[in-house]
Amino acid sequence: MLRIWKATVNSRNGLAFAFRSEQAVREEIVALLVSLPVAWFVGATAMRAVELVCSVAFVLVVELLNTAIEKLADRLTMDHDKQIGRVKDMGSAAVGVALLMALAFWIIAIIERLGFL
Repeated sequence: MLRIWKATVNSRNGLAFAFRSEQAVREEIVALLVSLPVAWFVGATAMRAVELVCSVAFVLVVELLNTAIEKLADRLTMDHDKQIGRVKDMGSAAVGVALLMALAFWIIAIIERLGFL
């Protein structure tokens, strides 16, 4: 139980640090909070609503990983390094792909709700 408690505290600390230091994390947490009630109106079924919320949560997960990569890279060197720049770009691309996936889920759910699917 102690290990689980320590892991929970570490997770909370990581989320709090990311929230304080990254605008994108703050925006995605707001999007997640907004998605909670909106998903129940958009989703045609309870499962669809859960999928919609999870798609937004997935974007936050990828953003947290991207933030961790960026913070680690900045800790290694603040000098311009092509390879580190590429790694940061790949992390950013991962966030972009996650956003496109979430957008696709929401568009399909809205089309479904409107009765076109």
